[in-house]
Amino acid sequence: MGQRCSVCTHDQAHSINVSLVHREPYRAIARQYEVSKDALTRHVADHLPQLLVKAKEAVEVAEAGDLLGEVRDLHDRTLTLLSEAEQGGRKDRKDALAAIREARSNLELVGRLTKELDSSPTVNIMIAPQVQQVILSALASYPEARLAVASAIGELRGAS
Repeated sequence: MGQRCSVCTHDQAHSINVSLVHREPYRAIARQYEVSKDALTRHVADHLPQLLVKAKEAVEVAEAGDLLGEVRDLHDRTLTLLSEAEQGGRKDRKDALAAIREARSNLELVGRLTKELDSSPTVNIMIAPQVQQVILSALASYPEARLAVASAIGELRGAS
């Protein structure tokens, strides 16, 4: 088992990472936190990229949550306007219809943000039985692969 990273296990690991991200000189960081420059070099190569990816994902999640909250607030305001327009009777029909369109648009946006609504295209590829036979024949000298492909084709046939 390898040695544990002295920077990751350091009491002030977060401060060290911040210094590294701000590109402070290794010599200054090493002196301030009493770690070796070699340890900093290894830490940057082996651990810092993973930490930065996790931090970026956390920021994206937080921003998405803020955006979703703002869209939901906007939707609530739209529903309030719709309710007011409906109470206005016949003269406010245009406002009511505009509020309905806006509410529908808000719901679509919330659906896309929460991944409940996916408008990306779906592509289904059908392989003719003759092509399937050619593939299985080509795999004749690889029995395990042939069996795996035949099984997958069978599952696809059962799913359709």
